[in-house]
Amino acid sequence: MTPAARTQAAIELLDQIIAAARDQGAAADTLIARYFAARRYAGSKDRRAVRALVYDAIRLLGECPESGRAAMLALARVRPEIAEHFGHGEYGPAAIAADEPVAEPGIAPQWLVDALKASAIGEAEQAALLDRAPLDIRVNPLRATLDTVSGTLNAEPIGAPPLGVRLPADSRLEHHPLFEAGAFEVQDAGSQIVTLATGAAPGMSVVDLCAGGGGKTLAMAAMMADRGQILATDTDRARLSRLPARAERAGVTIAETRLLDPGLESEALTDIGQSADVVLVDAPCSGTGTWRRNPEARWRLTPQRLRRLVQIQARLLDIGAALVRPGGALVHIVCSLLDDEGAAQIDAFLDRHPDWRAEALALPAGSVHAKGMRLTPASDGTDGFFVARLVRAC
Repeated sequence: MTPAARTQAAIELLDQIIAAARDQGAAADTLIARYFAARRYAGSKDRRAVRALVYDAIRLLGECPESGRAAMLALARVRPEIAEHFGHGEYGPAAIAADEPVAEPGIAPQWLVDALKASAIGEAEQAALLDRAPLDIRVNPLRATLDTVSGTLNAEPIGAPPLGVRLPADSRLEHHPLFEAGAFEVQDAGSQIVTLATGAAPGMSVVDLCAGGGGKTLAMAAMMADRGQILATDTDRARLSRLPARAERAGVTIAETRLLDPGLESEALTDIGQSADVVLVDAPCSGTGTWRRNPEARWRLTPQRLRRLVQIQARLLDIGAALVRPGGALVHIVCSLLDDEGAAQIDAFLDRHPDWRAEALALPAGSVHAKGMRLTPASDGTDGFFVARLVRAC
């Protein structure tokens, strides 16, 4: 592909991504994969170049643009060499007209910028949310040691978290022998750190209420030295179905999965009632802390969707609270930096449950925020998270 053809391909992909963002369709990575699956003539260099153009344009624009062309014209204003691709070559984009629309750069839609500011996320912190993320892995102590993994991969341990190793963003490890042997899992350092707030230890009974694919379940199983019991539940069959194979590879035997019906979670958990030492609620959230990896998420979020997510989180916290034994803990985690999903969510929970209290956390990174702790890309070099640990009265 010529440089001009690559630019046209990026415009076509951006059109698809913009439409998907407006209609809550497929994620950008999925659309890019589909696009090139139908264009086998594009080589690896072409795919990397087009992908880079697409994500550079997405990161540049806070508001969802009118079109892929308007997005690429905005990128061309800050990278003039791209403007030379317009009107050049058979497969390139048409020449630039004097009066055609050009998207405006920004961090996020204005309502979301205002919400971040109200949550004490300043301009520098907001800008860091759009940096490119590295690839972090968590060494699995059930299968390997930190020194073995870091030495084999020729990468330095992060230090915080204690089993974290960081590699360049474009590292490919899915077929590495150590991965296939269960020696590590891909997991952002921030996700590893906030999981430590569970205090999971050998012999405990733990519920991972929103387990998804099981990343935090596996991390807790390692903290427990694979002794005790973890019940991993979710309403998403496809995501939860990945956990058994991951657990087998990781040498985890204490994790049991249970698929829940949406809206009927409590009915499926009556056998747990007030018996769990720890319940983890890694609730569905806005994902504002993960823009480094999913920058188009800024275009998908609306005030209405945020309100629905806050309601879901509150309901899940109440469900989780009913499973915790007296003296046990409920841990609330969101990969969001909005106080509606973090600090305010905890305040509302404590108002509803006066027999609970927030317990101070001592994590290897992050800073105290309201009744919990917060991690951010700018301050901690991780994805953005809020975590709080709530303890039930004995």
